[in-house]
Amino acid sequence: MKSQYTKSIFILLMLGFASAGFAKLPAPSDEAKAKAAEAAAKTAWSGKVDNYLLCKSQDKTAAHYYKTNKTAKPAVATAPCADPGPFVYPLPEAAAPAAAGTVVVAKPAVVAAPVAAAKKP
Repeated sequence: MKSQYTKSIFILLMLGFASAGFAKLPAPSDEAKAKAAEAAAKTAWSGKVDNYLLCKSQDKTAAHYYKTNKTAKPAVATAPCADPGPFVYPLPEAAAPAAAGTVVVAKPAVVAAPVAAAKKP
């Protein structure tokens, strides 16, 4: 009898967890989308930097090999290593005018005057 209850509880728990997996997440906000795009751009730039550093180390290794090994054939001409430069992420279109020198002035919030408490006799 105990195993029947255990199996039933286990099945109910598994159904509960499975139904949570089908829950629909809300759509990401514009800010979250922009942050994800920036992270993707930075990841792509990091890959370019890694490729540049690999290219430089391969050139250095090849130069040392040809310098020390006199019987080696001359190196085949390859494209030079391309330095990706520093990471620069373009500003979104909405923030671009403010960054270009446009001054944005916010209106001060209106604060209501506190209501005087009525005197109790």
